[in-house]
Amino acid sequence: METLVIVIHVLACIFLIGAVMLQSGHEGMGVIFGGGSSTMFGSSGAGGLLVKVTAGLAAVFLVTSLTYNVLTGTKVSQNESLMLQGEETVQPIVPAEQQKPAVQFKDTGSEEKSE
Repeated sequence: METLVIVIHVLACIFLIGAVMLQSGHEGMGVIFGGGSSTMFGSSGAGGLLVKVTAGLAAVFLVTSLTYNVLTGTKVSQNESLMLQGEETVQPIVPAEQQKPAVQFKDTGSEEKSE
């Protein structure tokens, strides 16, 4: 099932790129006044057809993306992750010469009161 979704997704990507590349940009002010009527798709251009094809391919792309995510999503269980195993915290082993001495605070308040 995952392979089928991936194949459809890749084909949708390729055809979506092609559909977007086939769409022509606005060619300036001449298009507003009816210029460029000698195109293959007529005076209105390929707008209607290519817009519908692009929207359909974008929908297929979205659906296959979400479907693949649902199919291959990670399922958390107690035995799959090393982070979830064990009850105690493991402390790193540090050599004695690299260990920092414990901090001890001196009580200076009692010395000041005795004077």
